[in-house]
Amino acid sequence: MADRRAVALPAVAAGLVAGLGLLAGATAPADDPSAADLRAIYSQPPAAWPAATVDEGVEPRELGLLPELPEADEKLVGLGEMLFFDPRLSTTGQMACASCHDPDLGWADGRTTSFGFRRTQLPRNAPTIQNSGHLHPLFWDGRAGSLEELTLEVIEHPDEMRGTGTAVVERLSAVPAYAEAFAEIPGEPGVTIEKVTSAVAAFCRSVNGGKSRFDAFLRGRETALTDAELRGLHLYRTEARCMNCHDGPEMSDGKLHVTGLSLSGTPREDLGAYAVTGRPEDSGAFRTPTLRNIAKTGPYMHHGLFESLPVTLRAYNGGMPTQRDRINDPADPVPVKSPLLHELGLDDAQLGDLEAFLRSTTEPHRLVLPPDLPPHADDAPPPAIPPDAEAGHARP
Repeated sequence: MADRRAVALPAVAAGLVAGLGLLAGATAPADDPSAADLRAIYSQPPAAWPAATVDEGVEPRELGLLPELPEADEKLVGLGEMLFFDPRLSTTGQMACASCHDPDLGWADGRTTSFGFRRTQLPRNAPTIQNSGHLHPLFWDGRAGSLEELTLEVIEHPDEMRGTGTAVVERLSAVPAYAEAFAEIPGEPGVTIEKVTSAVAAFCRSVNGGKSRFDAFLRGRETALTDAELRGLHLYRTEARCMNCHDGPEMSDGKLHVTGLSLSGTPREDLGAYAVTGRPEDSGAFRTPTLRNIAKTGPYMHHGLFESLPVTLRAYNGGMPTQRDRINDPADPVPVKSPLLHELGLDDAQLGDLEAFLRSTTEPHRLVLPPDLPPHADDAPPPAIPPDAEAGHARP
């Protein structure tokens, strides 16, 4: 059951937008480059594009095509795909990785925050796994250094799959088809939790984009972007200052930043990486998400607070809220908003162009059918659910 103390997130989002005074009205500079000029400029290779506008001390990587990842063993990826869709990784036998990372929903789940064990309402939004092989660190608070580490933590977290590595190994070993598949994977004989996490991680790394219209433009198809999208690309790299944090081919710097959205003092307070590192400067800090395919992975922010791209862009345009000294535990440090966030003064037309550019990174829809899963062993006992324990705090 969802936490009854939870705040009404859409109402909070509306209040933040209103409180930030995000009403457009700024006038675009008269010397803005024309669409023809922008097309000439950005039809060049990215290395020839004008320098990005960023704050002092930021050294952005240029946007570009995603690099190729090392080729993975096909059998390992195929095994990982089955495990990704198989609810037998969870204690109840009802929750799979795909429960929160649905290919039809941009490899996320479209929810404000996800459901976990016995429909527990988790406190964070499910990030997409697409392009996750390019992203480091992982989880919103950056606590996982690899997809293998992330997979094991999700399996064993009491509010997510609520299992153990030992139980997963026992259950899969009892399935003849799995026993045969694992035997073909190099390493220690039989089913091991290391092979489980390696296979799931290998499959996640195989879920890559790179086929958007923006990628086609980067490959030299000059007409792949509209004039509005080109203006948005230019804004992204200049006045909107997106390159402060969302740089490089991944459109993410992989760093932790404080956006002022920790909801301090409310039942949904989340101090982010501080709970992992214990460092005061990490209070309210969260990992920069990728903006690739962003139109398919809403709602947005670590707690799904913003329901749409326009709402999200207006919040950034207003510089995000500044945290007041109002946290649940007086011993915890008050989050200090990143100095990279400040009012931008973009008008409605500019925000529309910026949104248009972000939507140009949308990947074409591809039908992904779950694989046929190995049948249960005839004598396999039903999954045992461990006794209830004190609820943890699952943090995607």
